[in-house]
Amino acid sequence: MSADKNWQFELEEYIKQGEPGQIEKSEAWQTAIGLQAVDGLQTSAYLLDTAKDYIEGKISIDEAQKRIQSYYEKRIERTEIEADTKEADRYKNFPMWNTTNKTCGDY
Repeated sequence: MSADKNWQFELEEYIKQGEPGQIEKSEAWQTAIGLQAVDGLQTSAYLLDTAKDYIEGKISIDEAQKRIQSYYEKRIERTEIEADTKEADRYKNFPMWNTTNKTCGDY
């Protein structure tokens, strides 16, 4: 399975086996990551791990946003892959980061 489709498979599991709140959150993340992919941007594995923590209720959407922002602020050395995923992971690109937009899941 390609890395491009791996995130879809992982988030799809919440839709198949998750609770109603997890399903809605997973669908919102799938949409957001998919929109990034349409623009030719690949998100990082760290973003996917953070999304799963949010979907599972381990962290709030605010904490998810802070994690992603902090991840890139604290990293001094960038690999080529990180440089490519930074644009895709930027929180302004995901509608669920905007907590005033209640259409993207229960935050």
